[in-house]
Amino acid sequence: MMKLPDTRVARVLVVGDVMLDRYWFGDVSRISPEAPVPVVKVERSEERPGGAANVARNIAALGARIALLSVVGADEAGASLARLLAEASIDASLHEDAQLNTTVKLRVLGRQQQLLRIDFENAPTHEVLQAKLADFQQRIVACDVVILSDYGKGGLTHITEMIRLAREYKKPVLVDPKGDDYTRYQGASIITPNRAELREVVGRWTSEEDLLARVTRLRNDLGLDGLLLTRSEEGMTLFSDAGAVHEPALAREVYDVSGAGDTVIATMAVMLASGLTMAESMVWANRAAGVVVGKLGTATCSIDELKG
Repeated sequence: MMKLPDTRVARVLVVGDVMLDRYWFGDVSRISPEAPVPVVKVERSEERPGGAANVARNIAALGARIALLSVVGADEAGASLARLLAEASIDASLHEDAQLNTTVKLRVLGRQQQLLRIDFENAPTHEVLQAKLADFQQRIVACDVVILSDYGKGGLTHITEMIRLAREYKKPVLVDPKGDDYTRYQGASIITPNRAELREVVGRWTSEEDLLARVTRLRNDLGLDGLLLTRSEEGMTLFSDAGAVHEPALAREVYDVSGAGDTVIATMAVMLASGLTMAESMVWANRAAGVVVGKLGTATCSIDELKG
């Protein structure tokens, strides 16, 4: 097996939409008399950093140095997120926006199964985002690789400018894309869509040859060095000038896929920042994904689990 590089030398800057993942665990023993829904008697709760904050947590778990830049509300959820990130030794610069509610995803679970998810969110104001751009320019100098983690919550309004700045400083940019307009990712180094996200942009493909042709067209249009397609049970495929390289899925048992994309982009960035090629980095990203889908909720893969 390929030797794992020394990840402690890697310095990664993550910018994007952070959120707080809340989990309410309980027991389900009856159906509500008011409506045909289960009654969950909540017995314990848990909070974890989500979105771009989960990407940052994954980078920290791999032993690399991490800086996180984002926007939160001046609220209890934002304070919880700041505390969780500090506990994970993540250097987080969280700009506060009084008009913003920190995005919270509340998941209710009964017997280890997700029964319901409730989202609380709104978009940040222009002034806070402008301040974040100045902060980004300062922090970019001290990093090896930049991750732009787009969850479509408004935290990456200036993404085009961020990509331009990163490339000006010769820093590779990895983007976890959202939506059907990929023109905003023009000039990025690598984007990491899943099958559904890519289909939204290039349409349905009928064969691997057709997929390669569609992705090559997209890469040429956007000036991308690579596109890493995550394909769930089919593993992942890296498209670059060298053609398509495939890694089959390694998960022994798939328990929960939430946050797996965060682990993939985090591992890719850490490995690239540690001196590996795109194809070599994908091998480790695939291994890390195989670890986290066997865990509940947004999870991380440690360096020891990666050695596994």
